[in-house]
Amino acid sequence: MPADDTPTDDVPDNDYVVGTAMRVSLSLLAVVAAVAGVLFVLQMNEPEIEPDEEDVPVLPQVRELPELEIPAIPFVDVTESAGIDFVHENGAGQGTDAERLLPETMGGGGAFFDFDADGDQDIICVNSTVWPWAQQQPETTPTSALYKNDGSGHFTNITSGSGLDVSFYGNGVACGDFDNDGLVDLYITAVGPNRLFRNAGGGKFEDITASADVAGSDDGWSTGCGWFDYDLDGDLDLFVSNYIEWSREKDLSFGFKLDGTQRAYGRPTEFRGTFPLLYRNDGAGKFTDISNTAGVRIRNPDTDEPMAKSLGLTFADVNSDGRLDVVIANDTVQNLLLINRQDGTFIENAQASGIAFDNNGKARGAMGIDAACFRNSDAMGITIGNFANEMTALYVCQTPGLPVPIYRDEAVSNGIGPVTRVQLTFGVMFADIDLDGRLDILSCNGHLEDDIQKVQASQYYEQPPQLLWNCGVDYDNEFMVVPEEKVGADFTRRMVGRGATRADIDGDGDLDVLLLSSGGTPRLLRNDQQTDNHWLRFHLTGSRSNRDAIGATVRVTLPDDTILTRTVMPTCSYQSQVELPLTFGLGSDNNVKSVKVTWPNGQVTDVSVTAVDQQIDVIEP
Repeated sequence: MPADDTPTDDVPDNDYVVGTAMRVSLSLLAVVAAVAGVLFVLQMNEPEIEPDEEDVPVLPQVRELPELEIPAIPFVDVTESAGIDFVHENGAGQGTDAERLLPETMGGGGAFFDFDADGDQDIICVNSTVWPWAQQQPETTPTSALYKNDGSGHFTNITSGSGLDVSFYGNGVACGDFDNDGLVDLYITAVGPNRLFRNAGGGKFEDITASADVAGSDDGWSTGCGWFDYDLDGDLDLFVSNYIEWSREKDLSFGFKLDGTQRAYGRPTEFRGTFPLLYRNDGAGKFTDISNTAGVRIRNPDTDEPMAKSLGLTFADVNSDGRLDVVIANDTVQNLLLINRQDGTFIENAQASGIAFDNNGKARGAMGIDAACFRNSDAMGITIGNFANEMTALYVCQTPGLPVPIYRDEAVSNGIGPVTRVQLTFGVMFADIDLDGRLDILSCNGHLEDDIQKVQASQYYEQPPQLLWNCGVDYDNEFMVVPEEKVGADFTRRMVGRGATRADIDGDGDLDVLLLSSGGTPRLLRNDQQTDNHWLRFHLTGSRSNRDAIGATVRVTLPDDTILTRTVMPTCSYQSQVELPLTFGLGSDNNVKSVKVTWPNGQVTDVSVTAVDQQIDVIEP
């Protein structure tokens, strides 16, 4: 109506409108009722037709699955009896020294590696240290620890006089024979300058950081690191992840609180991101920082600031083009996928590939990472351990072989998500723990705050590790948590878990586990599984490729034509590395059809296997 509410000829009155509507509605109802009545009569009079026998639909048979029973996979804690006496120092002091600085939460990594080339796996445990400004200084300066394996799983601490007995705030470790001399060298990341130790033989290591020019920034904070031959020139190049731009002064200035009053550890969201580093190996112990020209310095498109806040790192050929790509787990910002363009450069592709965020498009607190063909198919999976109340991710490739792969996080559908949501997961890795031919997932968990239960009843500072048993794609839950009665109380005992690594320490064919902690002792767990499953192990040595054969792939074809695929990739988990030899569980099979090794340069070698339950050494022709 017009503003003065005066009736006009163009607008009928309300009674007329209502009356017309009622009459139209009654007419329509009458028509609908009549049509329905006609249809009912026709249906009643329609003759019933008996279906022919051949027209009866045949229902699919119910698929009968084998009875599902998680095998007994007991682990025994042999830390003390095996000679491991390492204690991690995170710098978290007492009294006035308890400043709760963020690096204290991250712990140190560790690795299994054969430093003396005697065929068994030795151990390096990376240590941090007491802050130089702390009023209370220890009588003995904390250092990393080197342990020699006698071949039976007993270790001797030989750190003193090794050259590794130096104190700095260490974090992660990368083991690799960068000079192809047959001796594995060590790179250790730190708060402050990183260190490169060349293996001189005889249990001695030489610090060549300055001459190699790989220290990074004096005020940097490096975390994950790893060796890989990105340009396939036969020597190992070095990739280094950096976390945040951190300083003591900046950390204290934020005034983080746990419950409104108590000082708490800071959040990475308050700190500026950083760039990773890529060093090209130029030979003769020299490296060149090519981070800028190689395209690994990724910026936030909205702010132009460095994007990465990196912790976990691994390398994988995600698009099957024969080149190793770089996958980085970032804390509170998107993950990164650096695709190797085969011309010395990389392009960031995480968002397009689907591994940047969770399924809701949100960044998570990503820690550790690993990648593998866990379904014994061409579909690669990437698992990432995340912060408390953020489930562990399992990104599975939906388009194997395409130049731009597409991944989807299947953690919820395959059973991983619900059982890992509460834990704060750092170290995470694939491993065939029961030698049944399927890769399981092992995680090392622990919180940052020792008083976290004061504000979150569901959270604990010390948390139990988890072993997720791979029961296969035929079941609703592809992975199931192995309960304590199957894995043993030594395994499930709570700890402030950080890094995790694996190796066969005693030569019995199954994989033993070393779990690292923050501010405490590690846990060396011997695998005492008694499944009677068979196995094969392969130790590869490159000649034209890098000597460690990093990036080489072994494919074992079983009698039923199942193909098991494993790649020599020690860089995984959280600030840690696993052994170089590859372990293949064969289940009940006591023979294999074929074994093929694809070396990093693409050359293929057929390996003859006359018996199982052995390690086979393969040298690149």
